[in-house]
Amino acid sequence: MACVNEDMMTLEERSLAPAAAPAARADAPTVAPKDAGATSETTRGKGLYYVHTLGCQMNAHDSERISGVLAEKGYVLATEDQVKSKDLDLIVLNTCAVRENATERMYGTLGQWANLKRHNPRLQIAVGGCMAQKDRDRIAKRAPWVDAVFGTKNIASLPGLLDEARNQHTSQVEISEDLSYFPSQLPVTRASRTSAWVSISMGCNNTCTFCIVPSVRGRERDRRPGDILSEIQRTVSAGAKEVTLLGQNVNSFGYSTGDRMAFSRLLRACGRIEGLERVRFTSPHPAAFSDDVIEAMAETPNVMHQLHMPLQSGSDRVLRAMRRSYRTKRFMEILGKVRAAMPDAQVTTDIIVGFPGETEEDFQETMDVVRRARFSSAYIFEYSPRPGTPAASMEQVDPKVVSDRFNRLHALQEQITAEQMRTFEATTVEVMVTGEGRKDSATHRITGRERGGVLVHVGIPEGEATPKPGQFITCTVTKAASHFLLSDPGERAVDGGVYEVREHSTVSLTPTMPTMSAAAHA
Repeated sequence: MACVNEDMMTLEERSLAPAAAPAARADAPTVAPKDAGATSETTRGKGLYYVHTLGCQMNAHDSERISGVLAEKGYVLATEDQVKSKDLDLIVLNTCAVRENATERMYGTLGQWANLKRHNPRLQIAVGGCMAQKDRDRIAKRAPWVDAVFGTKNIASLPGLLDEARNQHTSQVEISEDLSYFPSQLPVTRASRTSAWVSISMGCNNTCTFCIVPSVRGRERDRRPGDILSEIQRTVSAGAKEVTLLGQNVNSFGYSTGDRMAFSRLLRACGRIEGLERVRFTSPHPAAFSDDVIEAMAETPNVMHQLHMPLQSGSDRVLRAMRRSYRTKRFMEILGKVRAAMPDAQVTTDIIVGFPGETEEDFQETMDVVRRARFSSAYIFEYSPRPGTPAASMEQVDPKVVSDRFNRLHALQEQITAEQMRTFEATTVEVMVTGEGRKDSATHRITGRERGGVLVHVGIPEGEATPKPGQFITCTVTKAASHFLLSDPGERAVDGGVYEVREHSTVSLTPTMPTMSAAAHA
């Protein structure tokens, strides 16, 4: 299982846009959105709500479904100003169980919200997500001011739980073990009009000894390909130009039915959807990464050459202790094939340092793999025990040793990332605009991602209109920073750089990359 860290997402990707409109499932009535920002009692609907999301992209997408379910029942999404002023009737905390100190983080947040509730008796608080699935009734006992606790498979029940809590004046808890419906069947309020997350599966069949996710998300269940493609088509018809396919292990899609090429066929099918400019996916598992997926990535023009593939450790001994079903040789072979087929591929990874029993020799093997792999970036975590996992009862590494190893690996990866980023300087990239970054209004820049997923801040020439989200900018990179690129008009003008804005991608609709067989014989 790989869970994408929230640090991989921009603010827009992590937040629900107040103006976004709920979209209903195909077999449900369309929901007419209430105007966000309404303040009178007759126009604030059933209540103003805010969803606070912790964790990965899967959680962020679940929050879109939570928002859609609430909007369908008459709740109104609060504006940013209303959230800041605490003018709210409902706060939903969508939790994560993967991050370090997840429990303390959740209860700390709930403790702060208890003060809000004391000053605003009408305020309701709900807790969902992986920590809700894990802690269940303990949340209501430890934080009795919480009105509703709902599991990862109980999103649709939230409005009813809130009603019951209001009537009974006591916390309501609903946690299901079995998946009776896919969250994708629920209404949705998209965080972005131009980029959409689409879930292709839920759950995980792996048994990694450090991971809590299988116990809170359940066994892997795949959606029907036709349902997935229909949802993608609806998002494109509504204005989306980019989709990210989500799953705990996306490339094992179809394995439950014996179809080991289902995911590559899904990627190719995405390439036939008119108006869909970019396709990404996260996260694949190295054990299930096959040549047909690499071929589909290389040969389907709208599938981006971006890959987040968790390594976790460069030591085969540690990988065995983690119960990861691949070894470093297999990982590096996949990486070699990816780069042979797609020389421009941006490959990122996850690494855990200080896993129980990790020796200095094991750690040096990880350092060696990182040097050879040359990842574009890596999300490095100090191991922290998750109660209920096998690794939690193993012999732990001294925290000071873990911290030292983290710092050494982080320094190495930062050096590699800086070298990789500098290769972009003076090159031309195609950026899909996603919105404004934190400092863009002051610097007169717009933010987006190039095809490999690298964040780019593009300066707007004087007198030019500000590009809108969903538009494409072809521009020359003038400077590479630690984790983003800059394209500024002054330096572009001096160096004869490019700045062009288009409604659609300029990528050829015919394959330009070699097939796996061709790459293998090159």
